[in-house]
Parts: sequence; structure tokens; C-alpha cells
Amino acid sequence: MPYFDAASAAPLHPVARQALTASLDEGWADPARLYKEGRRARLLLDAAREAAAEAVGCRPDELVFTPSGTAAVHSGIAGALAGRRRTGHHLIVSAVEHSSVLHAAEVHRSGGGTVTEVPVDRTGAVRPSEFGGALRPDTALACLQSANHEVGTLQPVAEAAEACRAAGVPLLVDAAQSLGWGPVEGGWSLLAASAHKWGGPSGVGLLVVRKGVRFAPRGPRDERESGRAPGFENLPAIVAAAASLRAVRAEAAQEAARLRELTERIRARVPALVPDVEVVGDPERRLPGVVTFSCLYVDGETVLHELDRAGFSVSSGSSCTSSTLTPSHVLKAMGVLSEGNVRVSLPPGTGEEDVERFLDVLPGVVAGVREKLGAPVSRTESVAEGPDAALVVDALGRRCPIPVIELAKVIGDVPVGGLVRVLSDDEAARLDIPAWCEMRGQEYVGEQPADRGAAYTVRRLS
Repeated sequence: MPYFDAASAAPLHPVARQALTASLDEGWADPARLYKEGRRARLLLDAAREAAAEAVGCRPDELVFTPSGTAAVHSGIAGALAGRRRTGHHLIVSAVEHSSVLHAAEVHRSGGGTVTEVPVDRTGAVRPSEFGGALRPDTALACLQSANHEVGTLQPVAEAAEACRAAGVPLLVDAAQSLGWGPVEGGWSLLAASAHKWGGPSGVGLLVVRKGVRFAPRGPRDERESGRAPGFENLPAIVAAAASLRAVRAEAAQEAARLRELTERIRARVPALVPDVEVVGDPERRLPGVVTFSCLYVDGETVLHELDRAGFSVSSGSSCTSSTLTPSHVLKAMGVLSEGNVRVSLPPGTGEEDVERFLDVLPGVVAGVREKLGAPVSRTESVAEGPDAALVVDALGRRCPIPVIELAKVIGDVPVGGLVRVLSDDEAARLDIPAWCEMRGQEYVGEQPADRGAAYTVRRLS
């Protein structure tokens, strides 16, 4: 069964499996002890730290292992903010950061700090000028991911780091998605990553704090990992994480070229095979194995289930697959279509035949879901004639992608220049109706509050 969700968790690398098994026998003792078993464990821990530091491009004493990538992000942000509390309490993040960063930012805000979310363009990238423009005299820390986890867009980390350096502000980089492909360029100050993203075992993260960065660990102090990651080290998993990072790096250049060709094939052929599809993310500056697209008039959760039944494991940022029924914050910040969103993230070793079979299966899956969702009958009524006359579509209480489907079904019933007003209380409509207008060449007039939800007005242009 082709697994196409490596951006969530990559399959365990064979080297990681071997290292994990071996270190279960050799690395079970306390590395802080001076007897033979403890010294052996310490040697394994030191070797793993040196290997990981070499891959990151930092000193071994700047790197600590944490229980997860999320723990690395949270402790990195909290420690950097605490270390620079005399400077101020202003935090900068991009609008498309991983939820671990945004959750930490929310905690900072609830504690009295201020947070600036830097917007992104339609490809999902921040503009360096806007990121630098958010810096203030009271900025304590800035955060920017190296690559986006949902659409694969690479961020201008080097330019952002230079702006931060000039302002005397440390930059924390969430490198979870990119570290397996190569070191993060630029003069960043802190870095966090997670082993299960590059084929290491879950439950291991790493946090790098450059020498000279003011940092005050939060919580009770512990003698382990420089006081930045309390608790007994999971040494077998750490050894496996470092070994697999070194292994994937040795294969990275060749594998990146191969996966990039496969994702280029998906990017080019999906719009040709499936009508009304928007491929999102930067077409050039992106991770080699990630491609994301959204399909109009499709329930994202049903698409994922149907692809799973066909033997493909993929992910989605669609609101239809979330418990909150709100669109992905990444797609929302980009201003792109969220309904029917599919993220394909290919793990190393993905075969060309698997991609070809995916391209064979996808059109039928989408067509089948569209056929099932085309049945609902919209309740429409004409309002009084006049300059603001509009056909009203009542889609209240109906979730994505029904409001957009009903809009598409009636747009031809009004004359060119006429209006359609869609009533919806689904948060996704705020994103998907304007995106539909852009895709279909119609004019999005705007949104107005209604008794329930909002009224979204569209003018027919063609």
C-alpha cells in the first residue's frame, strides 16, 4: 500500500531500525554514571550528539535531545523569551507556522506578551521585507519555519535571519520538514526538529541554541541535557535518530532529484486529469517530495477515505477533515481553495509505478465523490428587482463543499452582471467562495453579516 504522508511521519529508516535494536542492548544504562555500563551509554550519547550536530551545522554542546519536536519548539520559544525578557515581550511568527509554534505564541499572548503574525503570499511564503518590517525595539524573538508542512513551500530563512541579526533579535527556525534534506542556511540562532520526520523513531526531537543567545530554561532545572530537556534520555531512540539522519543525508541529493521529478509529474498531470483543481504552494522553491492540490465541489474527508480504500495514504488540510470544521490555518493564510484539499508527501524510495497508479485512480475517486455530492437541492429565491437584485442561495447549516456546489449550480441562472448571494454559516465558505470566483473567472463582491453566518455576494462575469 503506497504511503504518501511522509510529511506527517516518515517510515522508519532501515539504519534507524538497526541502530535502535543494537543500542537496546548497549545503551540501556544511565549515561551519567561512571561505571562500565554508564560509560558505554555516555559514549553512545556523545557520538549521537556529534553526528546530529554535524548534520545541523552546529557545535555538539549547542544541541540537546528532547522528547519530541513539539517539546523542542515549546522549550526553545519559552527559554528564548525568558532569556530576553528585559528586552521586551514581543514575539514574531509567520501566519503559516506549525501549530506547535502558534500554540506557544498563544500562551505567550495570554501571559501578557504581544505577538505579530507576518502574512504570506499566495504561495505560502513570507516576504522578507514584511518579516523584517515586523521587528521592533521590544522584539524578544522571531520564529520562521524552514519549509511549510502542508504545501512544501521553502521560506526565505537566510534573508529573515539577516534582518534579525541586524536588529539584534534571535531567530528560531522550525526545521522539522527540511532537516533531512540538508542544513538550514543563514545565521539563525535557535533550531528545532523532530526525528520521525526524517525516518528516525518517534519521541525524539532536537533543540539547538547557539552560543551567545540569551536563554533561560523554563520549569524545574535538571542536570541532564544542559537543563533544557529534563528526564532520563531515551538513548536507543536518540542513537537511532542520529544514525538515520546521517543516512538520509547521504542519500539526500540523489533522492531529492528523483522525488522532485515525481512530484512535478503530479503537479502537471492532476489539473489535466481532474477538472477544477488548484495546485497550491510555490512551484519552484519547495520541498522535493511534497505536492498539494485542492478540488472544487469535493468533500475532503470522503476523498481521503476513498483513496485509502484504493490503497493510498494521503493527508489533507481541508476543513472537512477537521473536528473544528474550520479550514487549515495555512490554506486560509494563503487565500487558496481549502475544500477537497489533498497533500501528497512521498517518502524516500517511492516507486514511479505507485505515482502512476495514483494518477490513474485519482480522477475516478474525485468524479465519484462529486457525483455523490451533486444531489442536494438548493433552496433559492429571487429578491426584488433593482440595482442590487440577487439570486439568494440558502446554504445555512450545510458544510463544505455544499455552499460552493450550490453557487456553481445557480450562477448560470442570473444574467451576466447579475448577482448571487450565498447564505452560509460554514467558516470555510469565507475562503472557498472567493477562491472559486478566482478559479472560475467570476467577481467576488464581498461579505456581509447575516442573521446566521454571513452573506457572500458573487457577480457573474461570464
